[in-house]
Amino acid sequence: MKLKVGIFDSGIGGFTILNSLLKTRKDVEIFYLADTKRMPYGNKSFHEIRGIAEEICIWFEDKNLDALLIACNTTNACALDVLENNLNIPCFDLINSVAEIVQKKIIGVLATSATVRSSYYKNALKIKKENLEIFQQECPEFVSEIEKNNLDIKKISLLSDSYLGPLKKYNIQELILGCSHYPLIQDVIRNKIDSNIKIIDPSSALIKKFNEYFPLIENYSYETISYENVEFFVTAKNEQFSEKVKNWLQINKEIRLVNLRSNQ
Repeated sequence: MKLKVGIFDSGIGGFTILNSLLKTRKDVEIFYLADTKRMPYGNKSFHEIRGIAEEICIWFEDKNLDALLIACNTTNACALDVLENNLNIPCFDLINSVAEIVQKKIIGVLATSATVRSSYYKNALKIKKENLEIFQQECPEFVSEIEKNNLDIKKISLLSDSYLGPLKKYNIQELILGCSHYPLIQDVIRNKIDSNIKIIDPSSALIKKFNEYFPLIENYSYETISYENVEFFVTAKNEQFSEKVKNWLQINKEIRLVNLRSNQ
């Protein structure tokens, strides 16, 4: 019997969570929902994001999920309670998961504007560990650039210089990639900071919590990922998303176009 798992993001950022999950287990059936019509979420208001979260719950209601993996940090920061209260299933989120694995005292966080404004990262980290210094940096252009079919590495490199500059002044010891899209450009970010600074991808912390809740018969890491039991759904631009699936996951899959409530 396979676990039915929902993964939600505004776009391709959830691929980082999807891959982290499929590297550890094959006993899952996955419904991947990307709200491409309203991507990016990072520039939306707190109330807009909470409204979208309610629509996500309605869409997932008839999927009989065993769990939801919240692959969008912005939704996590602004509407975790909406998802948990409406779906009534285990909801695994990036921010609270990563808060359990920070080890150093001076933490940098790269995130969307909405996530930074919410202060959810700061609050979650300080609950888990005392005497932390946390410095957040808004990265308003990253998601739109990462979502392009052809990455402009020069542009991303320049944006990385701009966003990382302020954090370098604080001598950070760990850097949290506080948007699921950002690990997709981790190589660029890695080259911009001191090698002693640990980069944290919250997806690994989320999947660790998921696997603790739904124990594996045996711990295993699969060298080859199978996407056979993954279904992809988008709210717009399904042909463009299909190209992104080919580019990032190296597969051809049917991409189904769906409506959330306000899109009717």
